[in-house]
Amino acid sequence: MKKTLLLILITLISCSDPIPNSKIEIYDSSIESIIDIYSQIEIIADSIALPEGPVWDSNSNSLLFVDIMNNKVHKWNSADGVSDFISPSGNTGYAPNLDFGMLGANGLAIDSNGKLFLCQHGDRRIAKTSINPSTKPEFLTVIDNFEGKKFNSPNDLVFGNDGSIYFTDPAFGFFNLETFEFVEDDIKKLNFNGVYRYNPENNDLSLITDKIDLPNGIGISPDNKFLYVNKMSVLDGNPKIIKIDIDNYNQTELFDGKELMEMYKGYFDGMTVHSSGNIFTSGPGGLLVVSNEGKLMAKIDLGHLTNVTFDDDEGYVYATGFVDNPKVFRMKVKN
Repeated sequence: MKKTLLLILITLISCSDPIPNSKIEIYDSSIESIIDIYSQIEIIADSIALPEGPVWDSNSNSLLFVDIMNNKVHKWNSADGVSDFISPSGNTGYAPNLDFGMLGANGLAIDSNGKLFLCQHGDRRIAKTSINPSTKPEFLTVIDNFEGKKFNSPNDLVFGNDGSIYFTDPAFGFFNLETFEFVEDDIKKLNFNGVYRYNPENNDLSLITDKIDLPNGIGISPDNKFLYVNKMSVLDGNPKIIKIDIDNYNQTELFDGKELMEMYKGYFDGMTVHSSGNIFTSGPGGLLVVSNEGKLMAKIDLGHLTNVTFDDDEGYVYATGFVDNPKVFRMKVKN
């Protein structure tokens, strides 16, 4: 009798419908072509002081990400787990800084030649290096000033199809996490936070805008016609995603996150753009998915996040957490 009941119970369980992940909220069913509501969320790294800047390295089939506070780049893959990879990452003594806080590298990107590009807070530049483990990395400066004035602390970057580098330059190298305030100092030479375009072919640097008070994460549309820039809310409590026409630099508001911020914890920090054109971004409530028309498609409750990326075939989405949530997550998506 007991065996019969056990068999019945096993049969009922095996035949029951799978349970959707309660952390995944869908607001437009069309996004289910990408997001599987049954996907589970994995923690692939923790005990990282401030993880940021995730990027997928296809050559080693690994995720690279930084620990800003400890001035390191880490490497993760399913075979070996997490390991130290490059140290120092963003503060080598190249430029004057305030010697506290968030001075390691932040945003990372890999170019078509397999070079790793780093937004270096402490060194106040964009630099590049080989993708090799090192405790004595050799960095080559890509760009470090605007009109002869040192950058604040380049934060995030993305490549255009023509090789141009688009990047943001808020002053987080001058931010005190203990007081949650920006520190003014004579070594800070620019009185604005810029979004830039740099063409390495002719060494041409253009200021796209200085009108976004705290630009952070940056992404580019699959057709390379538009930039998306996250306006954080640290200064005014009014987070937005800004859309910028690459041809004329006209900017419009794509998405207003103020209502979300009143309900959930988190900021519009790092982002990435899926090949479908949907924007995957950190934001109030965790990982947000926003269409290229500015519609909130989904929210995935991963806590307070800093950044997000995909692997090369968009089979997984990876996200890094803030200091109160210092983990690295991954979730399988449909590709």
